[in-house]
Order: sequence, then C-alpha cells, then structure tokens
Amino acid sequence: MPELTDPRLADYANLRDVELRKSMEAEHGLFIAEGEKVIRRAVAAGYPVRSVLLTPRWAESLADLLEGLADRVHLLDDAAVEQITGFPVHRGALAAMERLPTPTVGQILSGTAPEKPAGHRIAGTPGRDAGTPERTAGTPCPDAGTPARDAQNAGPGRRDAGTPARDASRPRRLLVLEDLVDHGNVGAIFRCAAALGVDAVILSPRCADPLYRRSVKVSMGAVFSVPYARMTDWYGGLAEIRAAGHRLLALTPAEHATPLGQVDLGERCALMLGTEGDGLSSRWLHEADEAVRIGMDPRATARGVDSLNVVAAASIACYELAARDR
Repeated sequence: MPELTDPRLADYANLRDVELRKSMEAEHGLFIAEGEKVIRRAVAAGYPVRSVLLTPRWAESLADLLEGLADRVHLLDDAAVEQITGFPVHRGALAAMERLPTPTVGQILSGTAPEKPAGHRIAGTPGRDAGTPERTAGTPCPDAGTPARDAQNAGPGRRDAGTPARDASRPRRLLVLEDLVDHGNVGAIFRCAAALGVDAVILSPRCADPLYRRSVKVSMGAVFSVPYARMTDWYGGLAEIRAAGHRLLALTPAEHATPLGQVDLGERCALMLGTEGDGLSSRWLHEADEAVRIGMDPRATARGVDSLNVVAAASIACYELAARDR
C-alpha cells in the first residue's frame, strides 16, 4: 500500500480540476478509465495500462487484468482514494491508460488507420494477451461501410438492392461536432453513435476531448469503439469532408430547415451538431449543403421549448439516420 505522496500516484491527483487535468493528460499522453467495465473495454481496444488505483474489494474481479502490473497496482481504502482524486470513486477502480495515435481526418474519411505502435496490455512491457484485439482510436468499426450496409433497399438516401458496394472501407454516416464544451455531452453522443450505427465522429479543433475522464465514463467506453479524428483547420475542415463525398447536413431548430425524415441523405452524409446553447456557427451553417431539423410537437413553443439539447438532438437524428439505412 503506497503512501499518499508516492509519485506513482500522480496520474490520479486532482481529477476534478478540469483545466489542470487537460494540460497534464495532454503533456503525459494519458487518460483515466473509471470502473471495471470501462477499464476492460479500454484494454480490449488496445490501450496500454500505465497503472491501476483501486480499493481492495475490486482486486479479485480485476485480478486477470492486474497480472504483470506488479508495483503499478495501488490498493488503497476509499478515504485515501478520495483524498488523492478529489471525489468519491463509487466504482472502486481507476486505471491510467496510455493514449494511442489519433488518426487524421483524411485517414478517417479514406477508411485507413494510422500505423499502430507495438500493441501490449501493460505500458512499457512487450507482448500482449492472447485474444486481446489491437485497435487505434481510428480503426474503422467492423461493420463500417460493409456491403451489408451499403446495399440497402430502394428509397430516399438508400442504395438500390443488389447495387454493388463502393469504397467499402470508407465511412458512410458521420457526426461532426463543433465546439462542444461539456465532456459529458461528448461521451453521451459517442455512446449514441455506437448504438445507432454512426461510422465515425469528426471533432472541431476546440471540441471537448473524448478521452477526458467524464467523456469516457459517460460513454461507457464507446469512445474506444467509434473511430474519431480532430480537425486542424476550422475554416477548411468541412471542405475536406465534402470533397470525400459526404453531404453536409446542418442540424438546426430553424423553421426553414428541411425535416430530417424528408432530406436526401445521399450515398454518404455528415450530420453537423453545434455547441451547447448557441448551436452551429453562422459560418458552418453557411457551409452546409442543407439545413435539417427535427420536427417537434406544434405545442412545443407554447410550452417554452424551441429546441432540444445537443444530446437529445443527436440521439433522435442518429436514430433517424439508422432507420433510413435499414
């Protein structure tokens, strides 16, 4: 049992200090996975483990993952864990994980992944457990753009049955997030994307980090399974997506926008979601190929509701895209 001042515990210090953690995690190339299920999903996705901090009651259930970590397993009681992290860790286990290379937007759009480092479960040691798949943050999902998805029934935004699949490795359905600041919202949208068949997510340069602790926690590890990339150019980023063959659909509550159920999705489309509160910027709205909206009940305005929050909007819109692709 280490002392609370042990430098090996530095990865877990002040987890509620958002600005401190953002700079620290970027500098050291790490992120925090919280809870047994999320930790296991991070390991299965190929992220190497730096260390684990847990209370004794979780040691048995995580025993298979702790083998080989030696002095990088830190067992402390609940009070000590709370003192280090700054909050009660109800799920009893935290793991400091090494980040993997994030693909470029171009790699996401072309369906290619960056070269992976030598995969291993424990950071700094060779080899990996048999059966643990290697994966980078940008590896396409197993069904992304497969012929089974590409050969859809006839209808708006669908392929005619029997039409050969084209560019099967490339994503068909994207989410593009502009400047979301709430990590919980980003995590929830990734979970939605994973559940409803979105092939990849593109982030604006200032969008919140999907691997920040709260994003990872809220997503329940979906940030490990949905490929994503971050734009380097806010001004020109949408042009790159359009050049790859995606129709840019700007989700907005504006009355002039086309109801989402009536829009032509095309072979490939990218659904754009704006920041909490203000929504999409005027520039991105102007850059879009079409403005689309979610139809609301006629009584909504009288009830004081003129729009949905970004997570609710993303969930409904992703469901609509999935329904159109069935």
